[in-house]
Amino acid sequence: MIELRDLQPDDVSILYRWRQEPDVDRWLFERPPLQFEDHKRWFDHFIGDPDRVGWIILQDGAPCGFLNLIGLTSTQRRAEWKWYIGEADARGRGAGRAAQALGLDRAFADKGLQKVWSEVHAANDAALKAQAAAGFRREGYLRRHSFKGGVFRDVVLLAILAEEWEARREGILRNLASSGLIAK
Repeated sequence: MIELRDLQPDDVSILYRWRQEPDVDRWLFERPPLQFEDHKRWFDHFIGDPDRVGWIILQDGAPCGFLNLIGLTSTQRRAEWKWYIGEADARGRGAGRAAQALGLDRAFADKGLQKVWSEVHAANDAALKAQAAAGFRREGYLRRHSFKGGVFRDVVLLAILAEEWEARREGILRNLASSGLIAK
């Protein structure tokens, strides 16, 4: 069962561990801080910033990933969406799909957003498929847009509008509930 819970101060260590994992780091746009003290400064800034909100993705009550929105204080009513599954054994089992559905409900209903958008490395097939399953649509393609580890990478821009989510919401949530990924 997948659930979201608000980010808490005690989550600093698990996020540090996940961000150091090669399978997570390879899809991040920036290299995460190597030193825990630097990560803690990033975390403290994140958790204290009214422009951001983060949730820990829980699988059967255990933390398995991180989902967040950036841009909440903008008058544009749009926010950037970022997420990853940090626990290797949770990948490829629907946790990302379920967390995105739960997160989109919060983004549109609770936060009053009109648009949620994201940047995904073009080679990250798993994230592109998961976001397409949630209803995200491709809005652009940025060539050589991301530079990390001495390599330029292409980036896909994706977005979903509030009315697009509303039109898909019931069917997606019903399917996730019938497959046992979320509560009914």
